[in-house]
Formats: sequence, structure tokens, C-alpha cells
Amino acid sequence: MTRLSVNINKIATLRNSRGGNNPDLIQVAKDCERFGAQGITVHPRPDERHIRYNDVFELKKIVTTEFNIEGNCQEQKFIDLVLANKPEQVTLVPDALGQITSNHGWDTIQNQHYLKDMIRVFKDAGIRVSIFVDPIPAMVEAAATTGTDRIELYTEAYAHHYPQGREIAIAPYIQAAEVAQKVGLGINAGHDLDLHNLKYFAEKISGLAEVSIGHALICDALYYGLENTIQMYLRQLAV
Repeated sequence: MTRLSVNINKIATLRNSRGGNNPDLIQVAKDCERFGAQGITVHPRPDERHIRYNDVFELKKIVTTEFNIEGNCQEQKFIDLVLANKPEQVTLVPDALGQITSNHGWDTIQNQHYLKDMIRVFKDAGIRVSIFVDPIPAMVEAAATTGTDRIELYTEAYAHHYPQGREIAIAPYIQAAEVAQKVGLGINAGHDLDLHNLKYFAEKISGLAEVSIGHALICDALYYGLENTIQMYLRQLAV
């Protein structure tokens, strides 16, 4: 069964909007795990507009499942943060400074040498590495030679095209996943996966180890409640 890692960035956004500690990010992380989440994901950014760097240190103390820190390894502060906390997994994302949300994967050909160097830093610290990749076979093949353990397939295009035709939407991801398995890479996925499109994705992507879901899950929790929503997402993955 594919593991569900809950991205709690949006909880931090809500907290930060009024100051103080409501909602309590640490308690929400504990509750997500208690409700069945198999991992907690955060994506700190330099402006700390949602997850703050100090949050990562506090979360490290209490997360009992898998802790996944996403971010831009071109920021030295991010590198230092990950090495200081040693999560089970770090996911490297090629964000630009000030970017609202991640919108593309690494060019693993052009950035081959850079990625090799950065991945070695984290793996030498005993941290599993995943890198954000678009569903392009050449990029997946080149990812395999960087030393990364896994790729995270960027699924915004799948979610965008799903309403027009799910078979067409999933096709590039099936191909990318087949290449990943052939070259020995683990497969994660994330971005815009939700209760409408997740089950089909999980059914069609062989070897899918983990999905990281935040925005849609937190939005659904406004209507269904957090515990019920996490269970609903877990049922979509029980394929």
C-alpha cells in the first residue's frame, strides 16, 4: 500500500495569519499521525510564510512516523536545517526565491553534477533523498545517475488534465514510472492530488511508495473533519 504523508504547510499558514499558536502545528502533526497518516511533510521557504525553521526542530522531536523535509537545496539555510534535524527523507525541489508553490521538476541532465554533489551531502548524513522530477523519461533516466534514492513525480499536469480524460492524463506518468523501476529508483508523487484523482493514480502507477498531500487534504478537512479526511485519503490508496 502506498504511504500517505500529510503536508502541514497550510496549517502553519493559518497559524501565521493571526500570530500566536492557533492552530497548534505540533498538535496537528501528532493528530495526523494518530488519525493514520504514515508521514509528515513540511516545505520551509526562506520567507517562512508558512513553516518556520524553528517548527522543523520542534516537529523532529515529536514525529514518530516518517519525517519528510522538502525544499530548495540552493539555499544554504535549508541544507543546514536538514542536516541538523536528519529526517528520514529530504525531497529536493528546484524552487525559485519567492515562488508561491513548486511548479516544475529538476532538469536532471543540466543539473547532473550539482545534484550529485548535493545528494551526496544528504546521503552521507544517512538521509534518504528524493528529487522532484517531471514525468519525462529522459529526466527520470538522468535522475538515476545522480545518486538519488527516489524521485517524486510532479503531478500538477496529471491533476489538470484528469477531468478531460484520465487515460491521457496518466499516460506520461505510467511511462515515467516504468523507467524509474527499470533504473532502480523508488517512486513518490505529489502536487494537486485529491479525493477525485488519487485512487486512479495509485492504481495505475506501479511501485508508488508514497504520496505527499497537503493543500487538497486540508481543504477537504474543513468539510469532513481532519480524522475522517485522512481516512478517506487512505482508502483511496488501498488499491
